[in-house]
Amino acid sequence: MLDGHSAGLLVVAAHAGGFARSRTLLFLVPGDAAGLVRVRQTALDATRPQGRLQLRDVAAELLGEEEADVLAALAAVGNTAAAVLAAEAVGAADRALERTVGHVVQRVQFGRAIGSFQAVKHRLADVYVQVQAARSAAYYAAWAASRGEAVGGLALAQALQALRTAAAEGIQLHGGLGFTWEHDAHLYFKRAAGDELLFGPVHRLRAHAADAAELFDGRAAANNMAGGGPLG
Repeated sequence: MLDGHSAGLLVVAAHAGGFARSRTLLFLVPGDAAGLVRVRQTALDATRPQGRLQLRDVAAELLGEEEADVLAALAAVGNTAAAVLAAEAVGAADRALERTVGHVVQRVQFGRAIGSFQAVKHRLADVYVQVQAARSAAYYAAWAASRGEAVGGLALAQALQALRTAAAEGIQLHGGLGFTWEHDAHLYFKRAAGDELLFGPVHRLRAHAADAAELFDGRAAANNMAGGGPLG
């Protein structure tokens, strides 16, 4: 759990009601509650700390009503969180690209700035296209979230891919400097890899979006072929 070792108040989703009335409810648990054991874990991205939680006979306060549709609420929160994380990933990818461009226009090899080499230009141009596409997706996800549309996961997939590409190219084009602890290039790569482990991977985010849209549903395809779909 992100910041689980230090959060002052925890929101815990738990099954309740037994087999007959099984449902998911939300509970509030103070960070210093008796029976709560919290341990900070070593994370790939040290700037986004994680903790492991154990609850043993912990007193908790019900959040909301027992009849509330908790799963729908969690899905809505997840979509909004994905849209926010997409914006963060786009910002990180843009900064990683900016720093890489700043390096290649100053780094001289064979009597020329390496940024003048066509191969380097092509690689950075590809990163730029990915970052701009991810930016558009993040903007749309933020707008759609305010209208109750669930596209945050798809935008997050686009943004995480752009961040991973920008971070990887940044390390490569910084040369030996990019592989050192003293340079910040590794921080962008760890954020990209860590976010994908926590919220991805990218292919699953896209697969979930395709399933939600019934993109590969056999019946939908049959309807389209019969003239009953959008192309009919």
